[in-house]
Parts: sequence; structure tokens; C-alpha cells
Amino acid sequence: QVQLVESGGGLVQAGDSLRLSCAASRRTPGAMGWFRQALGKEREFAAIVWSTGNTDYADSVKGRFTVSRDNAKNMMYLQMNSLKPEDTAVYYCAVYYSGLYYERESYGSWGQGTQVTVSS
Repeated sequence: QVQLVESGGGLVQAGDSLRLSCAASRRTPGAMGWFRQALGKEREFAAIVWSTGNTDYADSVKGRFTVSRDNAKNMMYLQMNSLKPEDTAVYYCAVYYSGLYYERESYGSWGQGTQVTVSS
């Protein structure tokens, strides 16, 4: 099973940018996604990048976040711009297996997460 490790989180101010990285232990030909979980809330879908390079986003991040991948390096990224306090959460990357792409149950091989905190 592929292992994923997220990095790049931190404490920033509203309006700032951050880039998260997700390193895979081996080549992952299928789709990969980002989820986030705020304190006391359910883990929610943020973005997915398909094997074709196409992307989909949650409405809450559309236009501000950009997901990408570098297959040669077994890496996936999440560029987050115009950050808001409501973006504060632990961000997880995962491998999409099957089902509805915005549902947590469609994913596996979860990383340990990286904390993003946005102050107002």
C-alpha cells in the first residue's frame, strides 16, 4: 500500500498563501485528493486531481486553491491563496479508489495530516 506524507502547513494571516505537499512512497497512477478537517467537524473534501490532470474542487475553495501533481516525483501539491480563518484545519492527502470523489469513503492510504492555521 502506498504511504503518503503531507508537509507545508503552518500559521499564516488571512489573505496569505501556503503550498502544501504530499509525497507518495511510490508511483500512484490514479487520482489523488485533498481533504481537510477542522476541530470538531467532519473531514471534508477540498480538491482532487485526476490521472488526466483534470481537477475538481469544493465550492468553498474554488478559485482560491489549485491542486497539481508531479508524477515524475510522486508528488501532489495544494496551492492555497487568499486564505481565510475558516480554512483553518488539518489537511490530509489520500488516494482515490472508487465512488463519489467528494466522499471520504472513496479514498484510502491517508497521510498523517498537516495543520494549517489562518489568523484574522
